[in-house]
Amino acid sequence: MKKTILVAGATGNLGSMICMALVKRGAVVKALVRPESDAEKIALLVKNGIEPITAQYSDHTSLANACEGVDCVVSALAGLEEVIVDHQSALLDAALKCGVKRFIPSDFCTDYNPLVQGENRNFDLRRKFKAYIDGTTIQATSIFNGAFADILKYNTPMLDLKNKTIGYWGEKADWKLDFTTMENTADFTAEAALKDETPRNLHIASFQVSPNMLAQIVNSINNEHFTVHKISDLDQFANFIKQQRADNPAGEMELYAKWQQAQYMYSMFTTQHPTLDNEIFGQTAWTTAADYLSLFIKKAN
Repeated sequence: MKKTILVAGATGNLGSMICMALVKRGAVVKALVRPESDAEKIALLVKNGIEPITAQYSDHTSLANACEGVDCVVSALAGLEEVIVDHQSALLDAALKCGVKRFIPSDFCTDYNPLVQGENRNFDLRRKFKAYIDGTTIQATSIFNGAFADILKYNTPMLDLKNKTIGYWGEKADWKLDFTTMENTADFTAEAALKDETPRNLHIASFQVSPNMLAQIVNSINNEHFTVHKISDLDQFANFIKQQRADNPAGEMELYAKWQQAQYMYSMFTTQHPTLDNEIFGQTAWTTAADYLSLFIKKAN
């Protein structure tokens, strides 16, 4: 019997990819959308056999109707406290009311469990929702994918294509960083959603590379030398982030304020996946670092 999966945040990049991956695997897919969601994105979902269900997160009756007959709820919601805590909690309450057995929260990030409270604003919001969901009877599964590999395209200090530099903090030139493509994350999430049971936490990465390894791979792609350099000690970086946050109070209302972006980088250099669960389902074709980097590094030169 086909399983029915409800995906929240289905019109976003990751959410839509999860929907498509579920359809590919023969699931019945419902997409939770808001009345103001992009009509063209909804039409694309419908074209691929996905049923859109319109609901406001403040309307508990419509959320419960959306959860009727659902085997697993997958949340790909992105936002601040109103979304990650309030909206997800309302969706979870609806799922519990309807007897939904499983819930995959929007924890698509570095594993925040070992991190110190207060080091990353967005992770703290996920931690707050985790405390709520773990107090319920639903079977929750968090999928930690490290950083989305897309960050390597954005000319950050980690990979500066313009200046041909690769930066790191602390004594971490050989520290392996966890990167996962959005496509790999979506495929793995679809596999997890269709299982009857999965572990509470799953750790994945398309590839794990250190700054030194990154330089070697870039050189192998286009035969150009990138300088690997230490930006600062980690304590200095942490203090810089705190000052940056204090100087930009408006950033508290921004999902990706500059200091929040720095917090993400700090977390990547302070925690890493000790083991990977990549092969637990055995269905995802994992993208290699060389294959991923070659997609845009060749175009940049």
